[in-house]
Amino acid sequence: MSQDTDLLWLVKETQFDSQKLGKYESILALGNGYMGIRSATEEHYVGEKRDTFVNGTFDQFDDTEVTELPNVPDVFRLRLWVGGYPLDLNTGQLSHYQRTLNLQTGELTREFRWEIGEYALQFASSRFISFADRHVLGTKIVITNLGKKPLPIVFESGIDGQQTNSGSQHFSDGEKRLYKGKTLQYVTETNQSHILVSITANQDFSVGDHSTIEQTRTLMPRRQLLREYTVSLSPSEDLVFEKNAAIYSSRDNDVVYPDQNSLQQAGLKRADELVRDGYVSNLHQSAEAWRKKVWGKMPITIDSNDFMDQLSLNFARYHLHVMTPAHDARMNIGAKGLTGEGYKGHTFWDTELFILPYFIFNYPDIARKLVTYRYHGLAGARRKAAENGYRGAQYPWESSWIEDGESTPIWGPADIITGTPMKIWSGFIEQHITSDVAYGINEYLNATQDNLFGRTYGYEVIFDTARFWTSRMNRSENRQQYDINDVIGPDEYKEHVNNNAFTNYMAYWNMQLAQKLIARLKNEKPEIYRQFDQKMNLQQLAIDLADCLAHLYLPQPNAEQIIPQDDTYLSKKVIDLTPFRNAGKVDEIFDHYNLSQINDMQITKQADVILLLYLFEKSFSSETKRANWDYYEPKTTHDSSLSRLTHSIFAADLGLQDEAWRFYEQARQIDLGNNTNSSNDGVHAAALAGIWNMVIFGFGGIRYLDGTLRITPNLPRKWRSLDFRIWWHQQQLHIHETHDRLEIENLTQTHPVKFTCRENEYELSDRLVISMD
Repeated sequence: MSQDTDLLWLVKETQFDSQKLGKYESILALGNGYMGIRSATEEHYVGEKRDTFVNGTFDQFDDTEVTELPNVPDVFRLRLWVGGYPLDLNTGQLSHYQRTLNLQTGELTREFRWEIGEYALQFASSRFISFADRHVLGTKIVITNLGKKPLPIVFESGIDGQQTNSGSQHFSDGEKRLYKGKTLQYVTETNQSHILVSITANQDFSVGDHSTIEQTRTLMPRRQLLREYTVSLSPSEDLVFEKNAAIYSSRDNDVVYPDQNSLQQAGLKRADELVRDGYVSNLHQSAEAWRKKVWGKMPITIDSNDFMDQLSLNFARYHLHVMTPAHDARMNIGAKGLTGEGYKGHTFWDTELFILPYFIFNYPDIARKLVTYRYHGLAGARRKAAENGYRGAQYPWESSWIEDGESTPIWGPADIITGTPMKIWSGFIEQHITSDVAYGINEYLNATQDNLFGRTYGYEVIFDTARFWTSRMNRSENRQQYDINDVIGPDEYKEHVNNNAFTNYMAYWNMQLAQKLIARLKNEKPEIYRQFDQKMNLQQLAIDLADCLAHLYLPQPNAEQIIPQDDTYLSKKVIDLTPFRNAGKVDEIFDHYNLSQINDMQITKQADVILLLYLFEKSFSSETKRANWDYYEPKTTHDSSLSRLTHSIFAADLGLQDEAWRFYEQARQIDLGNNTNSSNDGVHAAALAGIWNMVIFGFGGIRYLDGTLRITPNLPRKWRSLDFRIWWHQQQLHIHETHDRLEIENLTQTHPVKFTCRENEYELSDRLVISMD
């Protein structure tokens, strides 16, 4: 790489600080969607989180806790003593420190010089998780003696099963064994879900010609399998350690393992193959997979003077692929990806409204798996609806394994006033998730025209989510309308409200979508209609939908064009939010008020009405949009990482360039910025997807509305051009935008593509150039 190219692809830690471990463990994390590992340092420090996750292996510690993604044994574990001194960068003299994540190749490297007592060494390490083979990972460490006398080293590495989820141990002690003097295998099982995990690591250890390996031992403490090497390293010579490992689980879908022995044998066979190829070859295969599957397949280029524009986009895309289980539709994306214990690995509405668009437009095959996951969870959604006295399917606010159903914890942190734990009501009444699921499926169908998916999976979800809403209506005799009472909208600072605008409009849209789909199938695909009617009684559903659509209350703009967020929001107390909007930490307001007090104020946590206006832009006038922006944005604390990205895109739509840019700059720094504690519990998955959303939807002006593609560039003044590709209706489009023109080329050319630009309609067969003057 050239120096300029380095700036676009390398994320660096240039100064070691053991008090700021969490952020770098998260943002430098490695993964491939099957597994993810926080990038803890090789040596150990108080407060570190050595998390390794295998996607889909959810387990419940006991009946008082919800299911979570368990922390599997650590492969990158290392302990090192130099002349009796433990490697600890808080001691001795440290220089030339640098840790670097190469986003292009997925390799993490680290190097430094360390002097302690009469000894001096150069330390260089590298590690990766393979993007070519989901089961493979590796590390290489080189230690060079910089002193003038032999360097006594005790080097200990292996597999460490003492890891927990903040104290909860999800695995049995397991079986440990050493093969052929250098292959370690640790097989363990989750306690409740009984998922077997096999970790096999082949360790190669060598020293220079004049150095000696004085002793090699195998250690098997409780829940650990280790190899210890005692070495005398001569001046200027190297100690070279290479570990190539493979992880398998009984939940894998690429191979079926009938018993534990077959799982063990799969690991041993792969470990032997890896050691024959070696670290460099395994890394090369992984880097080539990154190039072919991601960077070379759907390139995106921002031409600007600030390298952070491109770097932040590359960083976001790297993490989106690191966290996404492209291999398995039984799994989805956690709110923290695979980079930390935050939110227990659970899936939220984040997937449908914020993450899914990236995959729909770039990798529709992966998007199909993400929406298929919701079909696999349909039984759990039906079960939740029935338990709550409703019909149809009520999707869990937090989802984990497809059979687990609602996974939201019941209790949260302490109330600042009462000192008692606060109940987490989201799992009970934040019900817009049900419409959000249908929304994501419909967006996938609109963009891809994947009718087979609709017939096989999607339509059934759309019908049963709509059926849920027909049973969720609250009949208001006084107002002769149907209300949706006692809910939480996107603004989670408002609990137990009636007629949250976002919830009501989304429910209406969900029911209307089902109504239109029933009519279309009945008229155009009568055989498919009959099949669904026999299975789901579409005739009765159509009657219920017509009734609810005729009576559901949809909050309308008042005389000032303000859409009430809920029935009481506009009558609540207004306070000065300046101290909290400018606070250096999230949820600063809870240091001054409890949730009950905040519930009685006009304070919004994140985009609520603004999100509604963004999603349904054709349903509201420009005057209404601007009036609600002016009203709600000053009342929003943006305490959710989802908020600023929505505001940036909406501001770009309104032509508010300065505001769009300000929110874009703030949103892209949530993980990659200077806040040292912002990512301690893991990266913010939806906010990272939001970087792509802001670039492509906000500034690129791409939108898909009711099945129609809209392209209206809103390039920032600081950008010269934006170049990207998208998939639309099975055609790959190459789009190049500047301030004065729009160039579009159909790279697939199997059929024309219709789109709109500035209210004008176009049909693209091969290439078009449109003036933006």
